[in-house]
Amino acid sequence: MKFADFICREALLAELSVQDKEKAIREMVQSLCQAGKVDAAQFDDIVKAVLKREELGSTGIGRGVAVPHTKHSSVEHLVGTVAVSSRGVDFASLDGEVVHLFFLLISPPDRPGDHLRALEYIARQLRDDTFCRFLKQAKSPQDIQQLLDEADSNQFGP
Repeated sequence: MKFADFICREALLAELSVQDKEKAIREMVQSLCQAGKVDAAQFDDIVKAVLKREELGSTGIGRGVAVPHTKHSSVEHLVGTVAVSSRGVDFASLDGEVVHLFFLLISPPDRPGDHLRALEYIARQLRDDTFCRFLKQAKSPQDIQQLLDEADSNQFGP
């Protein structure tokens, strides 16, 4: 699996306009709605599902990264977006630090394998400090897309 398999180019956010967890999730889900990847009528329900997952434990995994995710019956295929926040968002991260990089995933409940493979791929890429550093410096959706493409073609670490 690669970013190109599930990240929606049209939903990339180079600068989140908010600084709190729920609003950040809302902004990312909204970007997927605007890109036509998520049914706008399901917006509130999807946000609620992501927040419910967050109640189990923060998806702020440390080192300035969060991977909020959920399964939702309104999507037919795994879909996701990437967002960057230069100021950082308080995401109740495991290390107590603010989050600058977000990878939001929404998958159909009947495709848990895709969901897990996407989470594994994201985690593998995030182990590369160079990838994370460049992504945090992205100034446009095009910058983000270029970095995702480079990661997909193994231009970063392992």
